Amino acid sequence: MLDVQSFAAGQWVSSGAGARNIASAITGDVIAQAGNDALDVQGMLGFARDTGGPTLRKMTFHDRARMLKALALHLREHRQTLYDLSYDTGATLSDHKIDVDGGIGTMLVFASKGRREMPDAHVYLDGPPEQLGRAGQFMGRHICTPLQGVAVHINAFNFPVWGMLEKLAPTLLAGVPAIVKPATATCYVTEACVRIMLNSGIMPKGALQLVSGGLGDMLDHLDCQDAVAFTGSAHTALKLRRNPVLLERSVRFASEQDSLNASVLGQDAEPNTAEFELFVKEVHREMTAKAGQKCTAIRRIIVPEARIDAVIAAISARLSNTTIGDPRNEATGMGALVSASQKHDVLKKTALIGAEAERVFGNPDDFSIEGADKDKGAFVPPMLFHCANPDTAQRVHDTEAFGPVSTIMPYRDLDHAIALLNKGKGSLVASVFTNDGNVARDITLGAAAFHGRLYFNNRSSMAEATGHGAPLPHMVHGGPGRAGGGEELGGIRGVMHYMQRTAVQGSPDILTAIGQQWVPGATEKTDKPHPFTRSFTALEIGETFHSDSRQVTLEDIETFAHFTGDTFYAHMDDEAARANPFFPGRVAHGYLLLSFAAGLFVQPDPGPVLANTGLDNLRFMAPVEAGDSIKVRLSVKHKTPRNDEYGEVRWHVTLTNQKEEAVAEYELLTMNAV
Repeated sequence: MLDVQSFAAGQWVSSGAGARNIASAITGDVIAQAGNDALDVQGMLGFARDTGGPTLRKMTFHDRARMLKALALHLREHRQTLYDLSYDTGATLSDHKIDVDGGIGTMLVFASKGRREMPDAHVYLDGPPEQLGRAGQFMGRHICTPLQGVAVHINAFNFPVWGMLEKLAPTLLAGVPAIVKPATATCYVTEACVRIMLNSGIMPKGALQLVSGGLGDMLDHLDCQDAVAFTGSAHTALKLRRNPVLLERSVRFASEQDSLNASVLGQDAEPNTAEFELFVKEVHREMTAKAGQKCTAIRRIIVPEARIDAVIAAISARLSNTTIGDPRNEATGMGALVSASQKHDVLKKTALIGAEAERVFGNPDDFSIEGADKDKGAFVPPMLFHCANPDTAQRVHDTEAFGPVSTIMPYRDLDHAIALLNKGKGSLVASVFTNDGNVARDITLGAAAFHGRLYFNNRSSMAEATGHGAPLPHMVHGGPGRAGGGEELGGIRGVMHYMQRTAVQGSPDILTAIGQQWVPGATEKTDKPHPFTRSFTALEIGETFHSDSRQVTLEDIETFAHFTGDTFYAHMDDEAARANPFFPGRVAHGYLLLSFAAGLFVQPDPGPVLANTGLDNLRFMAPVEAGDSIKVRLSVKHKTPRNDEYGEVRWHVTLTNQKEEAVAEYELLTMNAV
């Protein structure tokens, strides 16, 4: 029997008083025990706040991103251990890959986004500066800094690895330590994953702790710098939300809970079309993957009235070919539910659904399994119901049987389909299979407010689409109403959940010092050699080069027009240009000005500038006529390391005319040798 331990304040703690037995989903035999009522929860919180938090906050976003990448690669080398343990949860190898490989992949995405989209600094800048004073010497900016507390993650049983890692990655990237509490039924897999990460020595002390079993009164000791992220049932979420300490101290609480997700077959998706076949395939996959124990699984199947029989027949045919049994066997297409209690709950919920809908496939009292004893294991067959009157039904729209159970229902027209979608009162995801863009738009306008994600698939996207039930780290995961009203993942948005957004106000020099990004109006450092002669490491924020001026002639404008082929009338026809409300007459091309600007600030000799990789935020602010002069101010705005050989320099470029008026502005990007 496994002794599933907790990791508290830097020490592994064995199960003890209050420990619960954990049974194999396959055999029903007790394989582990977990839980210890004697855990020092206040000591754990203090260890996270006083040891883990300060160390993480000393690291930059890039340091933490590199840590995530190293952890993910280390886990990848040891994933077979997690696969082997996971079979007793009832899951097949393909289910493990969703959980284990999906979790590792999520960490890698956050690591990559942290390096590409966040600064190598301690403050995240949320948007551009705002000029608050007329002369530009009083400005404001929104910044984000890490919470100075601990994140408590309460996870569900169905994804013991992914469920932990998808919360842990953005938390650590934000610079906040985490205490992870997995569901007891599958905590032995989570414990193994935590051991692998801790044994790697990659994380600082206090960054990660584990509670195997109950949290005790931990939530009663949280404060405004802490956060709770929960995944599980709506009933448990409501119980946690009501904790008076969380309410009184405004502790952040994010909930991702069960929902009646739906899939709609478009009216254009007739039998034998790519969309029809794809729809049936995805419904089948969502019913059988993880034995239907997915928060994103399809619970309601909404199809045109005329295609009810065809869809029932097609889904039933695929379900008939699904082998149920011991998940360790390669031929098994669907394993067991996670536990006997979960099996009992699913059967109880299907009885409620069965009062309003006819079961058209799957009999829990009469089905076959391979390689296991269905009376000892937590096995049920996939069950498909048909609700002929979804408008008057209630249970099919509010009762989730968290297993391989789904209900098909007819819709009359698109408005009716949208109404049925929204009867779920808030869902994590709805999918629509259509090749009609107008259908997609109408459903978006009618149903997006009730869903955290809308997934459209058809013949064009099917080769690359990841599936109805696949939350991706790039996009937000959560949903309104019954789904919890919370949000996870979503790239850098997910990191923001563990940071405080603050408005800072002051002079350009103050904002530059806080954000480590030069703000126009701040002090310019003009006593250095030409910045193009200085390495990435040597360059300082605020280094500025002022160019000589250059006069723009009519010959320049005409030569550029004929050379490029851009003979737009504003550059070539004085009368037509004067009739334009924006121009006083013939004017220089904007791109001519950019070319002249480069000629004014570029230092031509070989040096640390390796490549010009683009420009951002280009604006043309005033026309330049023949006879006007331009000059350039080039300032080092920001530096971002990329590797050991080079880094990205972001330059603020301003073009002014002979009257010192700004005529163009942009940000130049170069790669500079270290």
